[in-house]
Amino acid sequence: MKHLVAFLLINCFSLPLALADTSAPPLLGKTISQARQQEISPEDALNKLIAGNKRFVANQGIQRDYLAQAKQSSYGQFPFAIILNCMDSRSVPEMIFDQGIADIFTLRVAGNVLNDDILGSMEFGAEAAGAKLIVVMGHTSCGAVAGACKHVQLGNLDHVLNKIQPVIPGIEKSMPGKTCTDMELVDAIAKANASAVAQQIPQRSPIIKSLMDQGKLTIVVAMHNIKTGQVDFFKT
Repeated sequence: MKHLVAFLLINCFSLPLALADTSAPPLLGKTISQARQQEISPEDALNKLIAGNKRFVANQGIQRDYLAQAKQSSYGQFPFAIILNCMDSRSVPEMIFDQGIADIFTLRVAGNVLNDDILGSMEFGAEAAGAKLIVVMGHTSCGAVAGACKHVQLGNLDHVLNKIQPVIPGIEKSMPGKTCTDMELVDAIAKANASAVAQQIPQRSPIIKSLMDQGKLTIVVAMHNIKTGQVDFFKT
């Protein structure tokens, strides 16, 4: 009788665990190797981000073992893309592109503006670390862009907002009747600002321009809709 009870208890507890193990998807613990990074073309890199964003929007992200990825990448990192985007807490590249540890470099600053520090970081990511794609990504309802449109003044933030100012008059002229309180205008400025930054990068960096001329690197513009999660890409 005791043996029968023990048998039943063991099977009662082990059956749910077995079912849980077989139903749960395996966690992805691997990171990109150097060999794999070298195989990825700029077009491949863009397609990986597009596919990742589709997974995010569909709420079907890859299940990852982040601790395993952290341990593996401690021996070296080989990201395939560099993302320059705003510091906005609602626009997080690793999440909206469904990427894991060591998959992408992220550079974040209000208004996704460009300065020498960011440019140098891009040069490191592309030339030294082998990334194949640079994405300059704006987003909808950007507070920094709205602030630049309204000529907000706030200490050192002025230096950031002043970098957005040059694109504003042209957008305002193309959208008569719209004001800085209209998100349609703000979003149009955000897209124009991202495009302007993307154009400045090779103009200010001979290293990046050389990589682009060799076909080793591409720069694209993107806009992230913070409500739907969707990212749309545009050529510079």
